[in-house]
Amino acid sequence: MNLNWQIKHYTELTTNEFHDLIALRMKVFVVEQNCPYQDLDGKDKKSYHIICRNGKGDIVATGRILPPGISYKTASIGRVVIEKDLRGQNVGHELMNKCVEYSLLEFGNDIITISAQKHLENYYKQHGFISTGKEYHEDGIPHVEMKFSPNK
Repeated sequence: MNLNWQIKHYTELTTNEFHDLIALRMKVFVVEQNCPYQDLDGKDKKSYHIICRNGKGDIVATGRILPPGISYKTASIGRVVIEKDLRGQNVGHELMNKCVEYSLLEFGNDIITISAQKHLENYYKQHGFISTGKEYHEDGIPHVEMKFSPNK
């Protein structure tokens, strides 16, 4: 599979790139998961965005890496999304590996916090995230807070 990965701060994104990553997030989170929520929360402007393109140049996966103090006291990763037809082909694992690696590089060898959809808890465990035990509903979907500690 021919995939091209990039990491850009919001200020480096083109208008078309931002449009396309928002379109992918809406396609999956709002339409596919039937979850109307406020995607444009102002945090994108302060974040780094991982962009994965297929051989045609289409954005097929993305995630955002947030500096400490934006969503949590620690750095965090969110809006992790993969085009439906690429799921089960390890693109998601590659995406999370890149998100964690970049967060540690950019913000130091420190804890990373995520708000994971509960049904994806085992997926995130494969990447070293551990549940804090804090479970809650966010936008009508069960979530669990998880933390990654590079020293464990």
